[in-house]
Amino acid sequence: MRPKFFPFLLICFSLAFTLYAEEEIIATRDQKLSLSRSDSVPEERMAEEGDGYMEGYVQALIDAHYYEYNVLVYVQDRVVYLYNLPNNELVANSIIAFVNDMPNVDRVELGKEAFPERELELQEETIGRSKVKGVWFPQSTLLYQPMIANPRNPVNSVEYRIGDDVLGNISIGVSLGDVFPIFRWRDVFPAGGDLQLDIEGCAWSVFNMWADDNPNGEIAELMNTDYLCGLPLTYAFDKWAFRLRVYHISSHLGDEFLAKRPGYQRKNPSMEALDFFTSFQVNEMFRVFVGPGWVFHSDSTYRLSPFYIEYGAELRVPGFRSYYHQLYGAPFVAVFFRNWQACKWRLDTNINIGYEWSKLQGIGRKIRLLLDYHDGYSDGEFFKMDSRFFGVKATYGY
Repeated sequence: MRPKFFPFLLICFSLAFTLYAEEEIIATRDQKLSLSRSDSVPEERMAEEGDGYMEGYVQALIDAHYYEYNVLVYVQDRVVYLYNLPNNELVANSIIAFVNDMPNVDRVELGKEAFPERELELQEETIGRSKVKGVWFPQSTLLYQPMIANPRNPVNSVEYRIGDDVLGNISIGVSLGDVFPIFRWRDVFPAGGDLQLDIEGCAWSVFNMWADDNPNGEIAELMNTDYLCGLPLTYAFDKWAFRLRVYHISSHLGDEFLAKRPGYQRKNPSMEALDFFTSFQVNEMFRVFVGPGWVFHSDSTYRLSPFYIEYGAELRVPGFRSYYHQLYGAPFVAVFFRNWQACKWRLDTNINIGYEWSKLQGIGRKIRLLLDYHDGYSDGEFFKMDSRFFGVKATYGY
């Protein structure tokens, strides 16, 4: 029986969880907690040393965590003034939240008006001397944030699945992958955004657990492994982000699957494709994205019709701060939809709800624990077969 009610239950649960978390955030922000980013420097020392000491401390931490952006800091009467913030709302909000969490900071102001003229000249001269056309191997974040409900998001993960009639009623899905930023060009094009070249790679495998008649009595039958290699070129400014990507995916049946089915005629679901995604960060909580794609080559044994479109949205409550663990946390709900010409344009749906932790608010690498609901199509050689399952998943990556 097709569990059509699952998506509605997940969305209702996620909205209730989000509202509860938002109330907890408001309550937490009204408290002055004893642990903060000053663990290595007592708050009393910060207060005694005055504005100059605090200014150096804040500047050093920003340079350590957001070194790509050359943000300038000035402190006066415990008010921190930030100048030269990046033209990327998600990153700028992350930096502001980072400073707000520091000890003895009364508030954060933006702009260069409060900087003493001579100091501003010296700071800008330093930035001018050090500023190059770009940054090699930027690490703080990706310009195009990952679409976390996308089952082909390159990330490290493990998932326990129930109910999949294609790859196993009880199965384990694992992935090993990452996005590797190579070079970021700063302040390019009329919008003044950043342009970045990345390399991405990932492998996804699914194991059918406790299947009958496995060779040599194994409890896990490797069903399928997919491999991805891609070259994304991303651009971001203000609330917008864009990704142009050329990529290759190939699929391979597992050895236990083939050993159990002698004479099975394997096909080669291999393809090269191009896609272009646009993402808009509506506000701190809500993001939408859409992208068309074109399969310009597929293997002769597994021909694919060329066109597809993928789209979705993410809702999260940003800025919940665990002062004890010095981590940001956020509950989220994410949806990802696909319509492929190869599957007669029928809808493929993924819904995730869960919680994520990161060192920086809104950006950087994260650990996520989530519930996953899939209703659409399967993987690899089974790509055109109906598949639906419910899963519990843990991920680490962007």
